[in-house]
Amino acid sequence: MLNFSFANPTKIHFGEQQIALIKSEIPTDAKVLVTYGGGSIKKNGIYEQVSNALSEHTWFEFAGIEPNPSYQTCMKAVALVKEKQIDYILAVGGGSVIDGSKFIAAAANYEGEPWDILAKGGEIKSAISLGVVLTLPATGSESNTFSVVSNLDSHDKLPFASPFVQPQFAVLDPAVTYSLPKRQVANGIVDAFVHTMEQYLTYDVDAKLQDRFAEGILMTLLEEGPKAFSEPDNYKVRANIMWSATMALNGLIGAGVPQDWSTHMLGHEMTAVYGLDHAQTLAIVLPRMMAEQKETKRGKILQYAQRVLGLDISDEDAAIEQAIAATEAFFHSVNMPTRLSDYNLGEEVADKIVKQLERHGMTALGEREQVTLEKSRAVLLASV
Repeated sequence: MLNFSFANPTKIHFGEQQIALIKSEIPTDAKVLVTYGGGSIKKNGIYEQVSNALSEHTWFEFAGIEPNPSYQTCMKAVALVKEKQIDYILAVGGGSVIDGSKFIAAAANYEGEPWDILAKGGEIKSAISLGVVLTLPATGSESNTFSVVSNLDSHDKLPFASPFVQPQFAVLDPAVTYSLPKRQVANGIVDAFVHTMEQYLTYDVDAKLQDRFAEGILMTLLEEGPKAFSEPDNYKVRANIMWSATMALNGLIGAGVPQDWSTHMLGHEMTAVYGLDHAQTLAIVLPRMMAEQKETKRGKILQYAQRVLGLDISDEDAAIEQAIAATEAFFHSVNMPTRLSDYNLGEEVADKIVKQLERHGMTALGEREQVTLEKSRAVLLASV
């Protein structure tokens, strides 16, 4: 096992009717900015629950944080934070709203050009306090330090991380996910699955507990994911999916193990250039990345095949091919396409995305830094 330091200070309130608890989590004398997306929370009762919980607070709202939150939209919220002298941000939404809110929280206190946080790794010295009401389980952003923000002008989609933007608390009520569109449900399941694979499907460092944790998440998603469509109002199913998504990226399964993230890096560029949903890009790339890196990842793919998928691995090469095929079949089982051609895209994607990767210095990706631009091109071409 590799050396690591681990802490996760986010307090989780999990279960039905837990939104009411935000009343006691945010200081009553704080000026609160409620951030959200397109307004669906006003149709499914979440906005009303939040309003009731904040009845004793002074609060404002900022709507319109888009999927793949943009720098341009976030900066409008930053202006509002400064105008109203906001002390606390409450992000009500999925990963995009939370990621955008993290950037708003950091940018509001940043000395200098806020885009430098993303483009130049500008140092974050403080941020506005942040809490979360999660409406779409997917990214795990509700209990980690990470954020990804896009620039509409330059077609960049860049990450940053800071302990200052770690949410102080997060409310996870599985019941609020009943009203999600099927596309968003699929996105969340795939995102959580690939997050887990990026930390699990690397090479063995004898981190037995982390492996078992990761395998438990993968097996839960494999079992429960399709049920979210056949049994859409099953609370137990929604609860297990929601908790799996949080556990996939709260730092626990990644502690002390090598991590990959090459699938994500290609996916980020595809989203920035072509506007595909984040999870849609992951479902396209992961099976081909597994195939491209199958020798480097041989041991872990076989472990995944045997422990998670229950495959016979006596013929190792056959088992690896079956494991890759089963992964792609799982994506199909949750209504997620897995080819560029499913989105009317073709081989032209390879040149465009490789240029983006090169521009951003992503020329040696993966846990062993073996995913060169040539390998990224091969993955993209195989994904057509």
